[in-house]
Amino acid sequence: MNYKEQIDPNKLPRHIAIIMDGNGRWAKGRGKLRIFGHHNGVLSVRDVVEGAGEIGVKYLTLYTFSSENWSRPKLEVTAIMELLISTVHKEINKLMENNVRLNTIGDIDALPVKAAREMRAAIEKTANNTGLTLTLALSYSSRREIIQAAKQLALKAQQGLIRAEDIDEEMFSRSLYTAEMPDPELLIRTSGEHRISNYLLWQIAYAELYFTSKLWPDFRREDLYEAILDYQKRERRFGKTSEQVN
Repeated sequence: MNYKEQIDPNKLPRHIAIIMDGNGRWAKGRGKLRIFGHHNGVLSVRDVVEGAGEIGVKYLTLYTFSSENWSRPKLEVTAIMELLISTVHKEINKLMENNVRLNTIGDIDALPVKAAREMRAAIEKTANNTGLTLTLALSYSSRREIIQAAKQLALKAQQGLIRAEDIDEEMFSRSLYTAEMPDPELLIRTSGEHRISNYLLWQIAYAELYFTSKLWPDFRREDLYEAILDYQKRERRFGKTSEQVN
């Protein structure tokens, strides 16, 4: 029996977030430039997106490019941006075919003009799709997101639109990039690293964390299904005791 057949469709995580790590090491291990790994990582994205939609996952958020990644060598950053443009252009028909709605979080205005334009056009074209919502975290920093939310609420309080004592977790969550989606129940990181790397820090407060040694270009839908199975075997207590949960 394969992993997919073992999954309980009634216990699927609605929202899965993935830190796609290991492209550079995958390429280096083959004597190639880092961008070779990024190109092959696109194949993993395609397979995982199709696999997630196939079993009924509603939200999939991929850590595509962090705000810290801008400090990487200029040649690599330029190549990644060109890859982003070409991938969105090539995959848009497949997204439409699979009823996938594209979304982004992060500072999209920081992207090169052409990349930002391609992303916005793809988001608009897929806006009415009702299947999986695929969110790409681009030029994303969770700490910056949290600071921006705090500033928004502080300004509203200053303007008399809200009272400081009215601010609670729900109001704060509505001020984040992810306001229109549920928090991730499962966070996956590839490549054997055990860090969160400034990714969805507020949103993953109660997410189950899953780490795999596989490098991202080797990760496929069966690996996703294996992670979901692991998730389904865990007891999610949210601060309660096992007896209370049961």
